[in-house]
Amino acid sequence: MAINSARKVAIVEDDFDQRENYRDALQQSGYEVTTYPNRPEALQGMKKDMPDLAILDIMLENEMDGGFDLCRDLRALSPTLPIIFLTARDSDIDRVSGLRLDAWDYLTKPLNMQFLSVRINSLFRIVDSLNKTSEDTDSDALVIDDLSINEDSMSIKWKDQELSLTLTEFWLIESMARHPGHVKTYENMMQITRQSYVERNTINGYIRRIRNKFKEIDSEFKQIQTVFGVGYKWNSEG
Repeated sequence: MAINSARKVAIVEDDFDQRENYRDALQQSGYEVTTYPNRPEALQGMKKDMPDLAILDIMLENEMDGGFDLCRDLRALSPTLPIIFLTARDSDIDRVSGLRLDAWDYLTKPLNMQFLSVRINSLFRIVDSLNKTSEDTDSDALVIDDLSINEDSMSIKWKDQELSLTLTEFWLIESMARHPGHVKTYENMMQITRQSYVERNTINGYIRRIRNKFKEIDSEFKQIQTVFGVGYKWNSEG
């Protein structure tokens, strides 16, 4: 029975046979599936009808990094869209590049179709959990000194100026600031990213970019403190 019929999944894959295999497998799992062979068609189609989740190959026809470029475009259109890279490129550099673009997962081919369906279902459970948390949370912003966090809009302001954040960056800031002075370990932060493949260097990269965004507003910003070898914490006293 098609229990996921309301969920729309977009697949961007230039290989016809693989594209059709993915489509058939996910339709059998009850998803509404739209497929695209290249980046321009995918971007045009998703601008008109944004899916609930997108699966992107990296190499698309004559574009070696077409999937990465498409991910950037989609992030500009929808900062919260769950994006999965599904690709034959299995280097750590490519993995890190994909996750730095705020993809929710990075999977390598060949891939068991049942595993893909299960992984998609687990990401949708995260989406549902986030939506429920937002619905159950008072719409008033959480204010901690000069920091203001609005979970409804998933936005953060520092000294009344809004930061331009990815969804992962929002999650990391919110998790630290909600409990000032408490150390968030690397293991905690890996779970907070909702990504299946995260290394310490990836977390360090996220924090470095977050700090830089705060410092664009406030050059004296130093609320995020490093606990060497363990993780990070938010110091409300600066």
